[in-house]
Amino acid sequence: MHFIHKRSAVALAVALIIGAAGTGAVMYGADAGAQAAPTASAPEVDVAEVVASKITDYQGYSGRIEAIDKVEIRPLVGGTIVAVHFSDGAFVRKGEALFTIDPRPYKAEVDRAAAQVAAAQARSGYSATDAVRADRLLVDNAIAKRDYDQTHNAAQEAAANLKAAQAALEVAQINLAYTRIVAPVSGRVSRAEMTIGNIVSAGANAPLLTTVVAVSPVYAAFEVDEQTYLRYLRHGGKADVPVQLGLADEAAYSRSGKVDSIDNRLDTKSGTIRVRARFDNADGALLPGLYARVRVGGGTPHAAIMVDDAAIGTDQDKKFVMAVDRSGKVQYREVRTGNLHDGLRVIESGLTAGERIIVNGLQRARPNEQVKVKTVAMTGGTPSNADKNPS
Repeated sequence: MHFIHKRSAVALAVALIIGAAGTGAVMYGADAGAQAAPTASAPEVDVAEVVASKITDYQGYSGRIEAIDKVEIRPLVGGTIVAVHFSDGAFVRKGEALFTIDPRPYKAEVDRAAAQVAAAQARSGYSATDAVRADRLLVDNAIAKRDYDQTHNAAQEAAANLKAAQAALEVAQINLAYTRIVAPVSGRVSRAEMTIGNIVSAGANAPLLTTVVAVSPVYAAFEVDEQTYLRYLRHGGKADVPVQLGLADEAAYSRSGKVDSIDNRLDTKSGTIRVRARFDNADGALLPGLYARVRVGGGTPHAAIMVDDAAIGTDQDKKFVMAVDRSGKVQYREVRTGNLHDGLRVIESGLTAGERIIVNGLQRARPNEQVKVKTVAMTGGTPSNADKNPS
């Protein structure tokens, strides 16, 4: 009986071992089957159609805003400042009063010069009458020739003294007018450097009272390279060359102007020539000294292919994009790039109108592989992906 139980236990143990081994074999077989047939999914990328349109070529430069008229206001006569007629930073029109220097000494000088003119007029009138009398006496031989000559000489001296007195009066009147300092041009005035009660002097060491700068129009001064000058500016049709301007906080070019002047020589050290363009500034936003982005264009409009900079990758010294055909397969395209135009990069070769390229997800795409396409619009302004490389 004991022997039978022992045999049963051995048989049960053998059955358990065999069952466990079988279970392990089944589990391993299932894992092996899963690894042998993985589920592959295509990466999703954003795809946009290239932009094809007619454009005018532009070259961009950096410049500064300059006032057309900038005047430093200094006194032309000495004296005490008795009035300041403007607020700091205000807009003033040509002829408006800015400062008044005490006019009383100059008014007194005008009165004194006027009195001298009156006295000279009296002497001149008397001398002229005496000369006419001498003419009649000479006809009757009633006056000596010497006396006749002295009478006419006195009349000429009196006439000359009258002119001198009148000139002195005019100078006195001019000096009196200089006591009222007015704006020589319309524009924005700076702060008052000298205030009421200060004594100022005229001449070479005259102090600066304030400055006035014209508001509109303004200049944008910049330097163009030799190729731009030869291509757009050398033929003299400056007004026909489109020029656009944008400020540092603007993404686009908000103002249009025209070339006003071109320097008379090319700087051989920098290879550039100085240019000034004129822009309207009715809103007064363009202050002298502001940084300006300027672009110069020319030529006739031509067809161009343009893409977002984000779609362009760099492969050593080459530029490339990833095109996607209608079946969703990726194609590597080497391209030659041009200038930016309205936030998009001009593609000079490598793409044609109607083609679609990857604009987001370039790092997930591989040439000749399938991708899952999400169609989006082509938009510019994204920094170039210069660090993207194909596999």
